[in-house]
Amino acid sequence: MWLGKLGSFCVIPALLWAWTSGAAGARQGVEETPPPSLTDDRGHHVRLSHFSRRIISLSPSITELVYAAGAGDKLVGADLYSDYPDAVKSIPRIGDASSLDLERIVALEPDLVIAWRSGSAAVDIRRLERLGMNVAATEASRLEDVPRLLRLIGQWAGTSTQAESAARAYENELRTIRDSYAGREKVRMVQLIWRHPLMTVNGNHIISDIISICGGVNMFASAPALTPVIGMENLLEVRPRAIVSSISPRFDGREIRLDGWIRGSAMEGSDVIFIHPDLIHRQTPRILQAARKVCEELDKVRFATRSGIDPM
Repeated sequence: MWLGKLGSFCVIPALLWAWTSGAAGARQGVEETPPPSLTDDRGHHVRLSHFSRRIISLSPSITELVYAAGAGDKLVGADLYSDYPDAVKSIPRIGDASSLDLERIVALEPDLVIAWRSGSAAVDIRRLERLGMNVAATEASRLEDVPRLLRLIGQWAGTSTQAESAARAYENELRTIRDSYAGREKVRMVQLIWRHPLMTVNGNHIISDIISICGGVNMFASAPALTPVIGMENLLEVRPRAIVSSISPRFDGREIRLDGWIRGSAMEGSDVIFIHPDLIHRQTPRILQAARKVCEELDKVRFATRSGIDPM
C-alpha cells in the first residue's frame, strides 16, 4: 500500500590524445593475461586488454568496494564524497554524481571507470564511453550483491584472491545475521533516508533487504519509485511500529531527536532507530554493521511491545 507523492563538454585535445595513445604506448611491452570479458549491471560487456591499473570511482560505495577488493592501490580518482577508508582522502577528485569533471577524468588516464548504475547520470556515462573509456556500471539492490561486486572488481583489477577473501567473510557474517534473526515476529517499519523532502525506500532497495532479514515489514515496499517522496500523512496512514532514520546531520552515535517532529506528534507511538548514513546508505561490506544494529534495535522494540513499556 502506498499513497505517497513521487518526487520524481569541452575536452582539451592534447589530454584526450595522451589518454588514448600516449598512455597506451607507455604500457607497451607489459605482458599480462587479460581478464575475461565481464558483464556489468547494465548487461554491457566490459572488455579490458589487461587487468585494470588505473581505476576511477564515481561513488563512495564503489570506492569502498575497490579497497575492500584489494584494489585500492589502483584507484587514481574518486568522487567528492568518497571518504572511507582514510587512504582515499589523498586521491584526486573528479566531481560528484551531479557534476563530473570530464577533463580531469581524461587527464587521469583511467583504464576503467566504475559507475553507480542508479546514481551516476546516464548522460555522463555515455559521454565517457564516447571518449573511448571502459565504463562499468554496478548496482547492489540486495545484500547478496555486495560479495558479487567484490568478486567482479577483483576480476577486473587482478586482485581476485583478496576479493574472494573479503566476499567470503561478508557472506559468513550475513549468514550469521540471517540465522540469528530468522522467524522473528514481524514489525511494521519505515526507513527514512532524507528530510527535505521526506524520502523512504521501496522493496527493490538494499535497505529494504535489511528490514526483511531483521523481521521487519517495509510499509512502502510497493511504491513504484526506488526512493519515493512521502508526507507525514503517509506515515500516519501506514502507522509503522518502528522508524529507521539515517537522515540526521548531527548523528554522533548517540540517540538524537528528529527536531521533535516525530516525538510529541501523532507518530509518538513509533520507535525511532538511528543508523549512521555512511553505514546503511552505502552498498559495501560495512552495511552489515547497519544490518546488525537494525536487528538488535528491532528486538528491543519487540520486547517493549510485549512488556507494555513506553519506548519513548
